[in-house]
Amino acid sequence: MRIGLILCLPLLLAGCFQPLYGDPAVVRTAGLGNKLAGVKVEPIESPNGTRLARVGGRVRDDLIYDLTGGSGEAPATHKLDIKVSSSNKSIIVDVNTNRPDVQDYGINATYTLTDLRTGKAVVKGKTFASVSYNIPGQEQRFAGVRGLRDAENRAAKVIADSIHSRLASYFVAGT
Repeated sequence: MRIGLILCLPLLLAGCFQPLYGDPAVVRTAGLGNKLAGVKVEPIESPNGTRLARVGGRVRDDLIYDLTGGSGEAPATHKLDIKVSSSNKSIIVDVNTNRPDVQDYGINATYTLTDLRTGKAVVKGKTFASVSYNIPGQEQRFAGVRGLRDAENRAAKVIADSIHSRLASYFVAGT
Protein backbone atom coordinates (compact mmCIF):
# COMPACT_ATOMS: atom_id res chain seq x y z
CA MET A 1 0.00 0.00 0.00
CA ARG A 2 2.86 2.37 0.81
CA ILE A 3 4.55 1.62 -2.49
CA GLY A 4 1.28 2.28 -4.32
CA LEU A 5 0.91 5.63 -2.52
CA ILE A 6 4.48 6.58 -3.40
CA LEU A 7 3.89 5.70 -7.07
CA CYS A 8 0.60 7.66 -7.22
CA LEU A 9 1.99 10.86 -5.67
CA PRO A 10 3.91 11.94 -8.82
CA LEU A 11 0.77 11.40 -10.89
CA LEU A 12 -1.15 13.79 -8.68
CA LEU A 13 1.55 16.44 -9.03
CA ALA A 14 1.91 15.95 -12.79
CA GLY A 15 -1.27 17.94 -13.39
CA CYS A 16 0.34 21.00 -11.75
CA PHE A 17 3.10 21.23 -14.34
CA GLN A 18 2.61 23.52 -17.32
CA PRO A 19 5.42 23.49 -19.90
CA LEU A 20 6.58 26.94 -20.91
CA TYR A 21 7.99 26.13 -24.34
CA GLY A 22 6.10 22.92 -25.08
CA ASP A 23 4.15 21.99 -28.17
CA PRO A 24 0.47 23.06 -27.94
CA ALA A 25 -0.48 20.10 -30.18
CA VAL A 26 0.65 17.74 -27.43
CA VAL A 27 -0.40 19.68 -24.31
CA ARG A 28 -3.24 22.14 -24.91
CA THR A 29 -2.01 24.73 -22.35
CA ALA A 30 1.66 24.53 -23.35
CA GLY A 31 3.80 27.01 -25.16
CA LEU A 32 3.99 30.68 -25.76
CA GLY A 33 3.33 30.53 -29.48
CA ASN A 34 3.75 33.94 -31.06
CA LYS A 35 2.97 35.82 -27.87
CA LEU A 36 6.60 36.75 -27.21
CA ALA A 37 7.23 37.53 -30.88
CA GLY A 38 4.45 40.15 -30.69
CA VAL A 39 6.45 42.27 -28.23
CA LYS A 40 7.92 45.34 -29.94
CA VAL A 41 11.13 46.34 -28.16
CA GLU A 42 11.53 50.10 -28.36
CA PRO A 43 15.01 51.59 -28.92
CA ILE A 44 16.79 52.21 -25.62
CA GLU A 45 17.52 55.89 -25.15
CA SER A 46 21.03 56.89 -24.14
CA PRO A 47 23.49 59.60 -25.17
CA ASN A 48 24.90 59.00 -28.66
CA GLY A 49 28.50 57.88 -28.93
CA THR A 50 28.73 56.60 -25.35
CA ARG A 51 29.51 53.14 -24.05
CA LEU A 52 25.99 53.04 -22.59
CA ALA A 53 24.50 53.55 -26.08
CA ARG A 54 26.37 50.46 -27.32
CA VAL A 55 25.31 48.47 -24.26
CA GLY A 56 21.67 49.56 -24.67
CA GLY A 57 21.76 48.44 -28.30
CA ARG A 58 23.25 45.11 -27.24
CA VAL A 59 20.50 44.59 -24.63
CA ARG A 60 17.84 45.39 -27.25
CA ASP A 61 19.37 43.11 -29.91
CA ASP A 62 19.76 40.20 -27.48
CA LEU A 63 16.19 40.65 -26.26
CA ILE A 64 14.71 40.82 -29.77
CA TYR A 65 16.52 37.61 -30.69
CA ASP A 66 15.35 35.90 -27.48
CA LEU A 67 11.73 36.95 -28.07
CA THR A 68 11.54 36.04 -31.74
CA GLY A 69 14.05 33.21 -31.95
CA GLY A 70 15.59 35.00 -34.92
CA SER A 71 12.51 34.47 -37.08
CA GLY A 72 11.40 38.09 -37.27
CA GLU A 73 8.78 39.98 -35.36
CA ALA A 74 5.09 39.12 -35.45
CA PRO A 75 2.42 41.84 -35.54
CA ALA A 76 2.92 43.94 -32.41
CA THR A 77 0.54 43.33 -29.52
CA HIS A 78 2.71 44.81 -26.75
CA LYS A 79 5.39 47.48 -26.46
CA LEU A 80 8.47 47.14 -24.21
CA ASP A 81 10.26 50.25 -22.95
CA ILE A 82 13.64 49.79 -21.23
CA LYS A 83 15.83 52.30 -19.46
CA VAL A 84 19.41 51.36 -18.53
CA SER A 85 22.17 52.86 -16.43
CA SER A 86 25.63 51.50 -15.73
CA SER A 87 28.33 51.60 -13.08
CA ASN A 88 31.98 50.64 -12.98
CA LYS A 89 33.72 50.11 -9.63
CA SER A 90 37.23 49.12 -8.64
CA ILE A 91 37.24 45.95 -6.57
CA ILE A 92 40.96 45.24 -6.14
CA VAL A 93 43.56 48.00 -6.38
CA ASP A 94 47.31 47.42 -6.62
CA VAL A 95 48.81 49.08 -3.52
CA ASN A 96 52.11 49.85 -5.28
CA THR A 97 50.76 51.57 -8.39
CA ASN A 98 47.31 52.58 -7.12
CA ARG A 99 45.80 51.12 -10.31
CA PRO A 100 42.77 48.80 -10.34
CA ASP A 101 43.41 45.11 -11.02
CA VAL A 102 39.80 43.93 -10.88
CA GLN A 103 36.77 46.00 -11.84
CA ASP A 104 33.06 45.36 -11.41
CA TYR A 105 30.75 46.47 -14.23
CA GLY A 106 27.04 46.70 -13.52
CA ILE A 107 23.85 47.49 -15.41
CA ASN A 108 20.56 48.50 -13.83
CA ALA A 109 17.47 48.28 -16.03
CA THR A 110 13.85 49.24 -15.53
CA TYR A 111 11.26 48.02 -18.01
CA THR A 112 7.59 48.46 -18.75
CA LEU A 113 5.46 46.21 -20.95
CA THR A 114 2.42 48.00 -22.33
CA ASP A 115 -0.57 46.31 -23.98
CA LEU A 116 -1.11 48.19 -27.26
CA ARG A 117 -4.81 47.30 -27.36
CA THR A 118 -5.63 48.92 -24.00
CA GLY A 119 -2.65 51.25 -23.56
CA LYS A 120 -2.17 49.97 -20.00
CA ALA A 121 1.13 48.93 -18.48
CA VAL A 122 0.78 45.22 -17.69
CA VAL A 123 4.30 44.46 -16.40
CA LYS A 124 6.75 46.77 -14.66
CA GLY A 125 10.02 45.63 -13.23
CA LYS A 126 13.66 46.22 -12.43
CA THR A 127 16.65 43.98 -12.96
CA PHE A 128 20.39 44.25 -12.65
CA ALA A 129 23.56 42.49 -13.69
CA SER A 130 26.99 42.73 -12.14
CA VAL A 131 30.06 41.14 -13.72
CA SER A 132 33.75 41.45 -12.95
CA TYR A 133 36.75 41.68 -15.25
CA ASN A 134 40.52 41.92 -14.88
CA ILE A 135 42.82 44.71 -15.96
CA PRO A 136 46.17 43.02 -16.65
CA GLY A 137 48.35 46.11 -16.03
CA GLN A 138 49.68 49.24 -17.65
CA GLU A 139 51.65 47.31 -20.29
CA GLN A 140 48.44 45.74 -21.63
CA ARG A 141 46.00 48.63 -21.57
CA PHE A 142 44.13 47.40 -24.67
CA ALA A 143 43.47 44.11 -22.88
CA GLY A 144 41.77 46.14 -20.14
CA VAL A 145 39.57 47.91 -22.70
CA ARG A 146 38.64 44.56 -24.24
CA GLY A 147 37.93 43.15 -20.78
CA LEU A 148 35.49 46.01 -20.16
CA ARG A 149 33.78 45.41 -23.50
CA ASP A 150 33.39 41.69 -22.77
CA ALA A 151 31.98 42.55 -19.33
CA GLU A 152 29.47 44.91 -20.94
CA ASN A 153 28.38 42.18 -23.37
CA ARG A 154 27.99 39.58 -20.60
CA ALA A 155 25.98 42.00 -18.44
CA ALA A 156 23.76 42.94 -21.40
CA LYS A 157 22.99 39.26 -22.02
CA VAL A 158 22.09 38.73 -18.35
CA ILE A 159 19.70 41.72 -18.49
CA ALA A 160 18.09 40.45 -21.71
CA ASP A 161 17.67 36.93 -20.29
CA SER A 162 16.13 38.28 -17.09
CA ILE A 163 13.59 40.43 -18.94
CA HIS A 164 12.80 37.56 -21.34
CA SER A 165 12.09 35.20 -18.43
CA ARG A 166 9.81 37.74 -16.76
CA LEU A 167 7.85 38.34 -19.96
CA ALA A 168 7.52 34.61 -20.61
CA SER A 169 6.07 34.09 -17.13
CA TYR A 170 3.62 36.95 -17.73
CA PHE A 171 2.36 35.50 -21.01
CA VAL A 172 1.92 32.02 -19.51
CA ALA A 173 0.53 32.92 -16.09
CA GLY A 174 -1.02 36.31 -16.87
CA THR A 175 0.55 37.95 -13.82
